[in-house]
Order: sequence, then structure tokens, then C-alpha cells
Amino acid sequence: MSVFALIPSVLRPWLIALVLAGIAAGSAAGAWTVQDWRYGRTLADQARESADQTKARVDALLATLTAEQDKRVALEQRLHLNDETHYKELSDAKNAQQRLSDRLATADVRLSVLLAAGAGGAGRDKLSAAASAGSVVHGGARAELDPAHAQRIIGITDTGDRGLIALAACQAYAKEVSTK
Repeated sequence: MSVFALIPSVLRPWLIALVLAGIAAGSAAGAWTVQDWRYGRTLADQARESADQTKARVDALLATLTAEQDKRVALEQRLHLNDETHYKELSDAKNAQQRLSDRLATADVRLSVLLAAGAGGAGRDKLSAAASAGSVVHGGARAELDPAHAQRIIGITDTGDRGLIALAACQAYAKEVSTK
């Protein structure tokens, strides 16, 4: 005899409905579990893909940053070399000016200017255009400058030399910074 025969006939439809509901609920729960596994795997795959893409972007950014830092270091080295060159040029110009100034002060060297033709005036004696035996002066008539005036002229040329050296250094700096 079957178990189904032992159940009263009034309860049988209810029992069948209950068994079918249980089967449906079990089936739905199983479907939800399978769906959960599938979505979980999909989400894990998406998370892994996103992490891989982020890592690739970070690696590219780090490579770019490293390249830019290398460029900056190279530029700083070139600018440092330019600064050293500029300082050496300034130092050399200052030393040369100081030597010339010292030689002017000891009358070892004298500055002279070339006189224009006719600058002697009506009552003045003309200076000889020919160089004397111990002189290296060639050309027209020359007049010797007072040592104080010569010192001022040397100071002016020193300032001009320094300005030209500073200008060259600024131009080199601007060129280094503006080139890629």
C-alpha cells in the first residue's frame, strides 16, 4: 500500500499543493544559488578587469612621471653647468679688469685716444702720426688720457662686460628652459 493511500482524500489536494510548492521553492532556491554563483563570478571578473586596467594606467603614469623627472634632472644639470660657466666668465672678466686697472695705476699701461683730423685747433702743435722707437701706437695723432679718467673708463667697460656676460647667461637659461 502506498503512503498516498493512507492520507485522507480531503487532505490530498492540499498535500499535493504543499509538495509542489516545496519542489518549486527548492527549485527557486537552487536557481537563486546558481544565479548568485554566476553573478558573483561575473562581478569578480569585472573587479579583476578593473584592477588590471587601473594597474596599467598607474604603470603608464609612473613611466611618464619617471621620464619627466629624468628630464628635470638633466635640465637642472645643464643649468648648473651654465651657472658655473657664467660664474667663471664673470670671474675671468673681473680678474682681467682688475689687472688692467692695476697696470693703469702703476703707469705700466697708458690709455690713449685717436684724435680726429683737425682736432688740434689753430694754435696747437700737431702730434706726430709716426710711432716712436719704443711705442706700438700706429695710425693718426693720439692723446694720452689722465689715469683717473682711464680708471673710470675701465670701470665702465667692466660694467658693460658684466652686463653682456649676464645677458648671455640669461639667454642660455631661457634657451635651456624653453627647449623640450
